[in-house]
Amino acid sequence: MTSAFVLQINISNGGIPKRPIAEAVVTPLGIHGDRHAHPEVHGGPKKALLLITSEGIEELKAAGFPVYNGALGENITSTGLDRRDLRIGQRVRVGEVELELTKVRAPCFTIQVYGANIGEAVYDQDVKSGDPSSPRWGLSGFYFRVIKPGIIHPGDRITLLT
Repeated sequence: MTSAFVLQINISNGGIPKRPIAEAVVTPLGIHGDRHAHPEVHGGPKKALLLITSEGIEELKAAGFPVYNGALGENITSTGLDRRDLRIGQRVRVGEVELELTKVRAPCFTIQVYGANIGEAVYDQDVKSGDPSSPRWGLSGFYFRVIKPGIIHPGDRITLLT
């Protein structure tokens, strides 16, 4: 992961899509101003931020899904980050913020607005069991908890710490 960056930062008033913002104040519960339509499922300290790679979004577009940055509800859309290299427990620095990867996101029914079978396209039994060799690994996104809060911007470097 030599040149990974924040491509876009996204928030919403609840649900999808999330819309881009120019700067984010990251707290232990996520980005200030971001809301969740179903807070009993999304958010909280272990799922404070959702990251999806722009490369994964491009894969889904090539498969015929009408997705775009922010469409799947991610807070951070990255570029240059290989989703296949990410593992539970790893820590990353995004700008001045430090994060820990807590889990792969299990897609919810709301993303079906982009296609009835998008859930199966981004998540399978191997991903569910934690197998990063699945070709779907990370397509649905990764949840992070916030270790060190701060401010992030598009263009901030993403650095693997552990």
